[in-house]
Amino acid sequence: MSPVEVKSGQRPQRIAALDGLRLLAALMVVAYHYTAISWPWSADGSNSFPRIFPFAAYGWLGVQLFFLISGFVICMSCWGRPLGDFIVSRIIRVFPAYWLAIIVTTLVVMLVPGGLEPRKWHDVFVNLTMLQEPLHAPHVDGVYWTLFAELRFYLLLAAMAWWGLTYRRLLTLCCVWIVASALGARSESVILRLLIMPDYSWFFIAGIAFYLMYRFRPNILLTGIVLVCFCAAQPSVNHVWRSSLSTMGRAVPYWPTLLVLAVCFGVMALIATGRLSWCNWRWLPVAGALTYPLYLLHEYVGWEIIRSFSARIPHHALLIATVTAMLIAAHLVHRLVERPVSRWLKPRIKAALRQIEPARLGSGST
Repeated sequence: MSPVEVKSGQRPQRIAALDGLRLLAALMVVAYHYTAISWPWSADGSNSFPRIFPFAAYGWLGVQLFFLISGFVICMSCWGRPLGDFIVSRIIRVFPAYWLAIIVTTLVVMLVPGGLEPRKWHDVFVNLTMLQEPLHAPHVDGVYWTLFAELRFYLLLAAMAWWGLTYRRLLTLCCVWIVASALGARSESVILRLLIMPDYSWFFIAGIAFYLMYRFRPNILLTGIVLVCFCAAQPSVNHVWRSSLSTMGRAVPYWPTLLVLAVCFGVMALIATGRLSWCNWRWLPVAGALTYPLYLLHEYVGWEIIRSFSARIPHHALLIATVTAMLIAAHLVHRLVERPVSRWLKPRIKAALRQIEPARLGSGST
């Protein structure tokens, strides 16, 4: 028997704290790329931000925080909604800004001399599909690898939504996915690893469990799933930490990784239990809207800006100017691209989906 659902009137439709947390995750990744990695700033590999570096060195954990948030938010997005509406919402949320980011990044890398190597045009076209990873094409921007992981999670939740989302079914999904991830962690099958995502599944699963806590109240089973995911994620997190050492070219201890990850899980637990419901400042939804375009644009475009001006502008001033420019660009993308393109795409995709299977796609979940 499913636990008693918290009354909808007691739960807001949008959680402002999650918007702020998403921007924080994006800024963690930005800090890592701009201040922990030294090559855009100096040819000799010296770090220009020794005081910031000990913190920015762990900014890559913003990606794991993104996956945690996605597990929560995507469950919220598709619960009780027609499958067609969920599909449309994901397409118009993900692709317009992504397509523009590909164009902008390709042009910047191509037009700025002496910097990053431009991608070949056929690889750029493959990137437009977001399927470059399984099709063995290089990413136009290094951060795009996370998008295919998100896309696979969307497809999994879409399949569950087609079946019908319930507490019991999502709890079963979490348990089955945990077992599959553990058994598939050593698998050499590319297809199996693509489906299971054993390196990152733990964060999506924990996010689902946090959402079930939020919707149905916490219990010992959901708490156990979250704790299992936190512990089981350590090998993959340790692997990323080791990779980051070669990227940064200097050693940092591992223990802060555990601390940052624990804080991420702890904040999600506070959100899931309603303890951050007071955090509803008006600017938080605006901050959340900046997150995705900021994430898409910041790395290669920012590196080219830094590399081009680092010899002429003081490094701290250039860092502030670059981050500010990226935030302004993200706002412009949201206002001038995401909103109008989404308004244009939404009715057309809905009309196309209605022609496929109107009865099934138009029915709500139970």
